[in-house]
Amino acid sequence: MARRTRVLSALALAAAAALVPVQATAQQPVHQRQAPPGTPCSAPVKPASQMTVESCDSPDRIVEKAANIVPTPGQLAWQQREVTAFTHFGMNTFTDREWGSGTEDEKLFAPKAIDADQWMRAYKAAGVEQVMLTAKHHDGFVLYPSRYTDHSVALSPGSPDVVAAYVKAARKAGLKVGLYLSPSDGAELPHAWHAQWVDRIREKQAEGKPLSLPERMALEDGDRAPAGEGRFGNGSPVTERTIPTLVPGDDRAAAVRNGKLPTFRVKADDYDTYYLNQLYELFTQYGPIEELWLDGANPWSGSGITQKYDVKQWFDMVKALSPNTVVFQGPQGVRWVGNESGVARETEWSVTPHTTDPWTGLGSLPNDSTDPDIGSRAKLLDPSVNYLQWYPAEADVSIRPGWFHHPDQKPKTPAQLINLYEKSVGRNASLLLNVPPDKDGRIDAADVAALTAFGSDVRRIYGTDVREQGPAPYTFDRIAVREDIRHGQRVEKFAVEARVGGSWQRIAEGTTIGHRRILSLATPVTATSVRVKVLESRATPHLGATTLHLSTTP
Repeated sequence: MARRTRVLSALALAAAAALVPVQATAQQPVHQRQAPPGTPCSAPVKPASQMTVESCDSPDRIVEKAANIVPTPGQLAWQQREVTAFTHFGMNTFTDREWGSGTEDEKLFAPKAIDADQWMRAYKAAGVEQVMLTAKHHDGFVLYPSRYTDHSVALSPGSPDVVAAYVKAARKAGLKVGLYLSPSDGAELPHAWHAQWVDRIREKQAEGKPLSLPERMALEDGDRAPAGEGRFGNGSPVTERTIPTLVPGDDRAAAVRNGKLPTFRVKADDYDTYYLNQLYELFTQYGPIEELWLDGANPWSGSGITQKYDVKQWFDMVKALSPNTVVFQGPQGVRWVGNESGVARETEWSVTPHTTDPWTGLGSLPNDSTDPDIGSRAKLLDPSVNYLQWYPAEADVSIRPGWFHHPDQKPKTPAQLINLYEKSVGRNASLLLNVPPDKDGRIDAADVAALTAFGSDVRRIYGTDVREQGPAPYTFDRIAVREDIRHGQRVEKFAVEARVGGSWQRIAEGTTIGHRRILSLATPVTATSVRVKVLESRATPHLGATTLHLSTTP
């Protein structure tokens, strides 16, 4: 199967030139074997966010399908919000832990204040466009007064509705909102199982065997039972249920009866019902929600207990309540970049192959998400692949060593944050930067200073194109190349050339582009013109503006 090479027209950098997108040459037809008329493989390939790989699809047709996978409106908007601030705040903030046991006393959560407006000022100083709160972490402690558990802020001093304060402050600041509702839940572990597990951990410790982080935390709180109702992995039957499940004195009863609030009939066990009810609360009480964050943590499976999630029902309900919400690890949503270092791959595809239907599992890539290659032609053409979808990367990292605030830790420097920005946003990913508030309910002054300097540096370097600062020649050491991802992601290899002293020189090259690709030069270049050549592409590429930047102060 021959690779198709396209050479793109030069982007001239004339003295008063405006930002002009690089245009592709005429499209070359994709070669493919002709499928018999009337088969699924004889119809034209039309753009879609998800496609099925048919048994009759030729290799070229599979590549053509990949070239025509495009983002949903929600995904497109999400990718334009390049930096999201993550807010880990909860029980762990007050126990000085990274992982809670789920047995903690609700009264331990006692912030002096919830200064969510200060959080948003700090985040906006960094240039973020979306914020995301841990409404529930793995310990199961809920940051709003849920009707379905006592393990929430309802029993904390002052009963602060942190989710409400957060969403209100974010909207006032003009920021989009995401919420993280952990699927795993230590507070809902069955009590009898938990007591036996703690006994086994004590035996393990006595034998000198190493303990995992969840085991160490459970051992510290070993005499306390989980704070919930034992719904996680309890083996309860799957039966027909109604969401929302109204509770005695439920203030939503009239709205449900008259149809102002929707209802959903599901088949679920105890825990899935609990989880669906909490999703329903979040979306109907605090929405709109632009991103729902779900992870696949399953810390107790090796100890004999796990919860099988019926995630399709979760996804279906979220889709019905909020069609443009992107779900982390959900269908036509966004995916984990594969590390917690905030660094994307040099070759980062937003189009990914899947073995199973993305609507039926969390993630569902055919290879582990930490693999260096998740979207090449070789991966697309693997015989196990049955689906293709638009599934862009989100690169998560914390400004501090931990995800929750710990007084003895220090934030990353502005220079480190700029480096992460260029290796995430600059590699076709979104940067999810965690900045945790402290026990006083404020972002630490050191974090604020780092965020402010980082945001200032991003605006100074990437806020304008050097061509806007005067006539040619132009000096730059950063090149930002873009695809118009409304048409998909197609470029597999490209090069950048600059006209220096009257002759063209190749100054940089890369593989994928996607939403944005930032190429850093070892030393600044002074040139009168720059051009981008697409050397390999899955179909006719659609490039956006190419911009030039200087990282050092002139």
